[in-house]
Amino acid sequence: MLDPMDLLRSNLSRVRIPEPTNRIYKQECCVSFDTPRSEGGLFVDMNTFLAFGKDYIGWHYEKTGNPVYLHIKQNKVLVPEDRPLKKPTLMAIGIDGGFDNNEPEYEESHSIVVLPDYVTLPFPSVELPEKVRLAVDSILMAEGAEKKEQLAAWTADKKQTSAYAMNLQQVDNGTIIPSSGWKCSKCDKRDNLWMNLTDGTILCGRKNWDGTGGNNHAVEYYNDTGYPLATEMTTAERELDQNTNFDWNRIQESGQEVEPIFGPGYTGLVNLGNSCYMAATMQVVFSTHSFYSGYYKNQSLKTAFEKAPADPTVDLNMQLTKLAHGLLSGKYSVPVSEEKDQPNAITPTTNVKQDGIPPRMFKAVIAASHPEFSSMRQQDALEFFLHFLDQVERAHGGRPEIDPARSFKFGIEDRIMCSSGKVAYNRRLDYILSLNIPLHEATNKEELAAFQKLKAEKASEGKEVSSDEIVRPRVPLEACLASFSSPEEIQDFYSTALKAKTTAVKSAGLMSFPDYLVLHMRKFVMEEGWVPKKLDVYIDVPDIIDISHMRSKGLQHGEELLPESVPGEEEEPTKPVADGNIVTQLVSMGFNYLHCQKAAINTSNAGVEEAMNWLLSHMDDPDIDAPISQGGGQIVVDQSKVDMLISFGFQEDIARAALKASGGDIEKATDWIFNNPGASVSTDMDATTSDTTPTSADLGLPDGGGRYRLIGIVSHIGTSTLCGHYVAHIFKDGRWVIFNDAKVGASVNPPKDMGYLYFFERLNS
Repeated sequence: MLDPMDLLRSNLSRVRIPEPTNRIYKQECCVSFDTPRSEGGLFVDMNTFLAFGKDYIGWHYEKTGNPVYLHIKQNKVLVPEDRPLKKPTLMAIGIDGGFDNNEPEYEESHSIVVLPDYVTLPFPSVELPEKVRLAVDSILMAEGAEKKEQLAAWTADKKQTSAYAMNLQQVDNGTIIPSSGWKCSKCDKRDNLWMNLTDGTILCGRKNWDGTGGNNHAVEYYNDTGYPLATEMTTAERELDQNTNFDWNRIQESGQEVEPIFGPGYTGLVNLGNSCYMAATMQVVFSTHSFYSGYYKNQSLKTAFEKAPADPTVDLNMQLTKLAHGLLSGKYSVPVSEEKDQPNAITPTTNVKQDGIPPRMFKAVIAASHPEFSSMRQQDALEFFLHFLDQVERAHGGRPEIDPARSFKFGIEDRIMCSSGKVAYNRRLDYILSLNIPLHEATNKEELAAFQKLKAEKASEGKEVSSDEIVRPRVPLEACLASFSSPEEIQDFYSTALKAKTTAVKSAGLMSFPDYLVLHMRKFVMEEGWVPKKLDVYIDVPDIIDISHMRSKGLQHGEELLPESVPGEEEEPTKPVADGNIVTQLVSMGFNYLHCQKAAINTSNAGVEEAMNWLLSHMDDPDIDAPISQGGGQIVVDQSKVDMLISFGFQEDIARAALKASGGDIEKATDWIFNNPGASVSTDMDATTSDTTPTSADLGLPDGGGRYRLIGIVSHIGTSTLCGHYVAHIFKDGRWVIFNDAKVGASVNPPKDMGYLYFFERLNS
């Protein structure tokens, strides 16, 4: 048998010194969630710089033949209880100069291991070949690929400092700011209020070009006094804070005696920095039989690793299988042992919590094709869910029979009947059923009326309602489902039978019932001035629902389809025309003629001042120099309105189409997206193509009865889907369980009436 040092020298050709561009994994196994702190430590391949736990390093050796590995092992060090906290010098967590989060300290040891016989050589050692020493030093000094993402998650953006704030003048004019009952000091407006930070004067904000907003008193005050800084203050924000605090406590079950749960299927997910939208969604997804079977029961880690490319960290199937085994095996769902409370104790105390697993590699793979999910900003759980299913479906391209995402897919059929009596059918596929919330169907109208009266009385006294006095509308889920199916009128529908615009009636139904039905509650609406508002509403959701009545019937006997449209047959819409006087006055001020035309058109020719304000706000728009279409009367779309719709979670092309269809009105554009069959995030199938209605079997979709049982809820806390926090509640083993990032426990009072996404499983009986 060769001497260990000779064995290492004989394999030096398989050792590489990493370059700056190489990704080095040394904090987490590529196919499991083992770390250097795990029992067997971590083995880093000194050729590919991929890391593996002790149970998986043999697979990598068999696949690659690479024999030389750096073994890293970390052991916890007992730290004095009175250890002084380090003063932070950087707004960050987990890096030098950042906040000391009082985590335990670990001692790290290293060695060189040569497979297949696990021959071990100590490190550091001057007897090791220079190439090995340089390679190990480079690996240890490099920032791990996993750590780089973690730092990006927690390092705060650089804050800009206002030059005015550095030398802000403070004027004592005797003004005392009341705690409530604010109104503009120059008019009666009680919303859109701003407080001047120099003297405390409260004034209303800027007037918008369409007449909404304030009366410009804050701006006029600045012009008169030169006091530059102001902060927004509205009673709506205060009331919203009260509601948010209530949501936070209710959804997270704060103050409840939540019993921690451990074992298979009860593993938490570490928050990587605004990643709760992903954690809540994936917990529910892996509670379904389709994903449980596809990535855990019917696929082992070894099978997924053998299928994966040379770098398993970039393979979606591998990382999904890794995540499934991490969540469902129970291997990482164990109580954490802590010694910091009793540093000298012989037996460590057990704290009833778990560390959870960090889904870094999965996030990197699933977000690779989506710039927003690649960021560390909060995201919409619905948008992530749809993106995730789309990626899974793509990965199973051409093999729907083994695609677990197919269990969520169903067909929607829209029936449109115009005044001619003829009909058209539009069919599309979707993963979610998005529902409006009809507030007029609230079941507690008397309590709401009493609350509004109380609120008005307190407002007249300059007081505000307390959080325990707030009453929210209660709307039955049945009313939301009925709203989806109920007929609605479509104005200005072009009938190919009448060759003219007329009024049509549209109704919708489901062509198939999926294995898992996901209901999305549209809790975000547009207020006056294009301000997004979250509906303060409870949805009464039963454990069992029956949607059998929502099945579409297709083309019926005696119905006649609308004829196919002929290109160019529909009359052209009127081309938008800019007011010549407005354009002339703006041009005389030195503005570009085309820009002036767009300003007039986008402010509906409201006036010179409105057009100039628009122009000054949009000089840097990327399409500001694009010509106004002469053929077809294309409406120039305001990029700021497009950005606003995108911020609500809509795709850019859909946002532009909606704004064009609604003449640039954001509120109408939002309604257009929700009501237009082609506007949702779905796959169009056909429209008025034949007399034969395709069945679910023809479409390759799962189908069955219409009775469903509630199995999961994703709830949202905050004013927007792009901020706040997401929590999942899942019905498992006969009880409700809360999954709040890494915390997993038996739910005491699941917030069934506060969900954003509801997951239902079809009952076969």
